[in-house]
Amino acid sequence: MWRSQLHADPLSLEVCAERAGAALACEYANSTEFDAALIAARRAAGVYGPKRHRRRMLVTAAGIAAGLVVVAFLFV
Repeated sequence: MWRSQLHADPLSLEVCAERAGAALACEYANSTEFDAALIAARRAAGVYGPKRHRRRMLVTAAGIAAGLVVVAFLFV
């Protein structure tokens, strides 16, 4: 009986160590990969909202161009 208890402890310690090692394992090599995956997941979930920046920039550029054309016609 004494021998079976001694043998069971190292076995259970090995199993616990394997489980702990698996729990601490990370699929990302560094924090940059983790951050990129986190941002991609949040974008897919719609957390950041629609992309309106390009559209606003194009409308602003078109307005400035139209204004310059009007000013050029006024001077000519």
